[in-house]
Amino acid sequence: MESKSPARFVLGKQSSLAPDQSVQAQDADGSEAAIDPRVRLMYMANEGDLEGINELLDSGTDVNYRDIDKRTALHVAACQGKTDVVQLLLSRGAEVDPKDRWGSTPLADAVYYKNHDIIKLLEKHGAKPPIAPMHVQNAREVPEYEIHPAELDFSNSIEITKGTFRMASWRGIQVAVKTLGEEVLTDENKVKAFRDELALLQRIRHPNVVQFLGAVTQSNPMMIVTEYLPKGDLRAYLKKKGALKPTLAVKFALDIARGMNYLHEHKPEAIIHRDLEPSNILRDDSGHLKVADFGFSKILKFSNTVKEDRPVTCQETSCRYVAPEVYKNEEYDTKVDVFSFALILQEMIEGCPPFSTRQEKEVPKVYVANERPPFRAPPKCYAYGLRELIEECWSEKPFKRPTFRQIITRLDYIYNQLPHKRHWKGYCIHRLGHLNVFRT
Repeated sequence: MESKSPARFVLGKQSSLAPDQSVQAQDADGSEAAIDPRVRLMYMANEGDLEGINELLDSGTDVNYRDIDKRTALHVAACQGKTDVVQLLLSRGAEVDPKDRWGSTPLADAVYYKNHDIIKLLEKHGAKPPIAPMHVQNAREVPEYEIHPAELDFSNSIEITKGTFRMASWRGIQVAVKTLGEEVLTDENKVKAFRDELALLQRIRHPNVVQFLGAVTQSNPMMIVTEYLPKGDLRAYLKKKGALKPTLAVKFALDIARGMNYLHEHKPEAIIHRDLEPSNILRDDSGHLKVADFGFSKILKFSNTVKEDRPVTCQETSCRYVAPEVYKNEEYDTKVDVFSFALILQEMIEGCPPFSTRQEKEVPKVYVANERPPFRAPPKCYAYGLRELIEECWSEKPFKRPTFRQIITRLDYIYNQLPHKRHWKGYCIHRLGHLNVFRT
């Protein structure tokens, strides 16, 4: 009589690297299997039956039994978030770091499903953190920019305006640290985006672009370290100040345009930012602006256009500033950044985000319909061709939008024509409801 393969136990939540399957116990040939005590242990771990688990283990059932996928009861409990089961299994001799057929450990599964209490418990019992996706085996292959995480001091850390960034101390200086979430461990797209961002950051040096200092890639969590700009981002500044004087708005616009022109004219390959919006523009100590956060950036290596692998969602980026061709998942080029720039420049003058009264997810549809934010500020706020420049930059047809080199030339002219004296105070009057509010 032909012997059967070990029964396969599959649960609702899979190993972080396993394919999705339904809950069942079956033989390798698909027929129903008589559930032996070892497989019953897996089910009880899934259900959180502490009494049943103890009875099985007291009767001699192997706590480290592995099913056909090399999964143990500890894997199952870690996936399901059963902290008390994990504690019991460990106390009864469960191996803390067994690997299943996909190379996933109970700790990796707990990380994937964000079961934080189990993560702490497993680490307390000696579980080794999952290997970082960019880990190298040969020390000579460690990147030159690698920073040991022990060098980063987060004891007095504060959250910087964008939630993924925190301030830390590194070798006696304050730095900004972008930490990648736990889900990066098992998301190939996010690992690729991280690699691409690092490849890009190593290349760029410009006064209007945030300076890259190093990264943590050989351990988890992986991090990107950049210069820290304590004055925060443009989003927070505009929220506090409201509409800016035309002189300051144009000065800021020139900073942004110079940084973006450097990226677009970068040799040998142009760089598209693709996420240009106020929270990704930082202020330095001198009051100048720097372009930051290149997590969505694209390098034009082989052609003059790129295309997203999948449609852009408003959970990933601010849709208020995304060009319609990106939202429609079409091929696009550097002119998507020009579109975003136009919206930022108008926002600095108007004092409110584009289409601020509409829900963010609705705004891209409005752009696709070729609607643009209204100009409500008095004409004098858009003197010397400023409004015309904005309208050209957000043109429906990308090829009609100017380059940033052309934008810099026009902004220089406009800036030199504007009055630069104190009588600009109160020059632009905004009507909010029934009130006239002076913006200085």
